Amino acid sequence: MVYELSNPVTKTLITHLRDQKSDALRFRHIVAELTKQLMYEALKEQTLVQKSIVTWQGEGKYDTIDEENIIVATVLRAGMPMLESAINLLVGATAGFLAMKRDEVTHKSVLYYDRLPDCKGKTVILVDPMVATGGSMMDAIELIKSREPLKIITLNIIGSPEGLEKVSTAYPEVDIFIAQIDVRLNGDKFIIPGLGDAGDRSYNTVE
Repeated sequence: MVYELSNPVTKTLITHLRDQKSDALRFRHIVAELTKQLMYEALKEQTLVQKSIVTWQGEGKYDTIDEENIIVATVLRAGMPMLESAINLLVGATAGFLAMKRDEVTHKSVLYYDRLPDCKGKTVILVDPMVATGGSMMDAIELIKSREPLKIITLNIIGSPEGLEKVSTAYPEVDIFIAQIDVRLNGDKFIIPGLGDAGDRSYNTVE
């Protein structure tokens, strides 16, 4: 299922992301803020557990997310600002890393780095700012599924209708939370209007 955020603040932040005047620092900051919004929405129905802590009144048990059974995985490198934001919220969660590169001729993704922790029985939150063709996301989901997680959730900043339909059709059990669904893909498989290359804009790198 695809869930698109509708908050006016979300729309405003997306507009700031599109603005080419937003430098790398501001770009990463906005991505981090949008990730927080996505996390709040994605986990609003998460089952809570009781945790014993020591407060100013002594020891007590209080409701909390079971962070130790959550993995936040990212597709390098564009997803790094999202991962940092997510694990800053859930400090007990574990991080996982995948690296994929899009073949500019075939438009398919190639996996060249896999550093996922044990996913069995855990909730895996896959963060990736952009869903264009959906190919790299599907590859990442397929790999994560092979590790037997309890649930897979994806957090994305923008995506194309074509890519999102492809992913949600192939993996209807995966909940996709996205800040903005854009208009379409162009002939070169880039999102329109899009943001440009999120990785390059986050870290001032060029091809």
